Amino acid sequence: MTTSGREPGSPQPNVRVTTNHVRSEGDDLYFEVRGHGPAFLLIPGAGGDADLYAAVADLLSDEFKVITYDRRANARSTSNSPQNFEISQQSRDAVAVIHAAGEQAAFIFGSSSGAVIALDAARTHPHAVRAAIAHEPPCARVSPNAAKWQRFFANVYRTAYHFGPSLAGLRFIFGIQVPVRKLVKGHAQAARYARGHREFRQHESRISSLDANSVLMKLELLPVTNYLPDVQMVHRNGVTVIMAVGKWTQERKTWLAEVSLILAERLGCELVTFPGHHGSYTDMPHEWAATLRRVLRKAGGTEQTGQLTK
Repeated sequence: MTTSGREPGSPQPNVRVTTNHVRSEGDDLYFEVRGHGPAFLLIPGAGGDADLYAAVADLLSDEFKVITYDRRANARSTSNSPQNFEISQQSRDAVAVIHAAGEQAAFIFGSSSGAVIALDAARTHPHAVRAAIAHEPPCARVSPNAAKWQRFFANVYRTAYHFGPSLAGLRFIFGIQVPVRKLVKGHAQAARYARGHREFRQHESRISSLDANSVLMKLELLPVTNYLPDVQMVHRNGVTVIMAVGKWTQERKTWLAEVSLILAERLGCELVTFPGHHGSYTDMPHEWAATLRRVLRKAGGTEQTGQLTK
């Protein structure tokens, strides 16, 4: 376990970050904890790297106990048992991290494939989910054009095996209706932020981005995009779900906006508009943290209930 303070100039100066690993079904999952208050777990999407949430996590750590982690076969977690990729295993991993951080339950946020995992956790582990915020889950079967999108992802999957995961990754990112340049710039911004505030871990062991992309294209892609949320079970479990969509996505009425709206209607829950695009937690961390703070307070994630804001 390692603890370090932030240098001055970070969004929340002197944020202390505690790092650890938890063993879950054959793999060691790397996780970080910062702050105190109601527990809040952030589940990363494609690439599975907690560093993409670092700035948002720092900003929220003044009010919440923020937990981030690297999903199995990504970044600082191990890649011993990713061959039989299952969404249910991913949600069990999320719960294992919550428990390892000393909590029985947490508010959960997930973006993209992380949103799928958050929805599954609401189905399979209601005792561990105080509320789930799902941002733009790529659930192809929910789309009005389900057959089109399932064919697209199946073709990306075949490309990975016939021509390699790198080409498949390009086909994927340029085909899912997201602002590619903005995503790339945002990821670079998040990486710079993480490097600038983590000097004490410069030599940490990481799974290469090439290997992580291979897992994404060959093992993760189809289970995630073919996932169909069990709306009835979530209702029976009584878990509060908030759907979320980026302003960019919503304004362009992309398929991810359609899926988010349809799921909000089926779940009978609120659809919250977040700043920016599919990955703007990387390039608009202050705006994202403010939106998450408001949503969490409204969902009951505050120890001062008299100060709830809408």
